[in-house]
Amino acid sequence: MVQIVISSAGAGGLAQWVLVELQGEVEPRQSGGLAGSLLGDLHYTREGVPVLIVGHHILYGKVVQLEKPFAVLVKRGAGEPSPEEPHARYAVTALIKTKLLFKTRPKPIITNVPKKV
Repeated sequence: MVQIVISSAGAGGLAQWVLVELQGEVEPRQSGGLAGSLLGDLHYTREGVPVLIVGHHILYGKVVQLEKPFAVLVKRGAGEPSPEEPHARYAVTALIKTKLLFKTRPKPIITNVPKKV
């Protein structure tokens, strides 16, 4: 049986993260992964609707409260269990209670359409 110890600095000290859910796939221009790279710009309308601008595309989403919140955990201590410290230890660094859901297809941003001559 694996026992996991989870500690927290208290509800006031935890960061609040937001989960972003997109329809389909996000493919990078380079052959590398997406880790550490900028995806786009996130804005909110006056009504609170999230707007994600990715390149020359715009996505409109909605804010959804999660039924069960997620906890972001960081492993603390040595990786191998020892007789003095037999259990793995984790610390809660953030909570995720809401997500931004972008389920519609992206729309192209067209700024200047030339007139037919």
